[in-house]
Amino acid sequence: MITVKVRVGEALEKSLRTLKKKLDKEGIMKTVKAKRFYDKPSVREKNKQKQALKYRKKSR
Repeated sequence: MITVKVRVGEALEKSLRTLKKKLDKEGIMKTVKAKRFYDKPSVREKNKQKQALKYRKKSR
């Protein structure tokens, strides 16, 4: 579980930014967005192949 301690006198906005950065780093928001709707297994497989192709092109 991700926690962010808010220090005395620290702006709330700064703490929220820190929380968002930690969520991004852990990939939690990406997972939540992916599970928001049901994808058929065939659609999931196509997306997985697309990502693999994108990754292979990027690594060259």
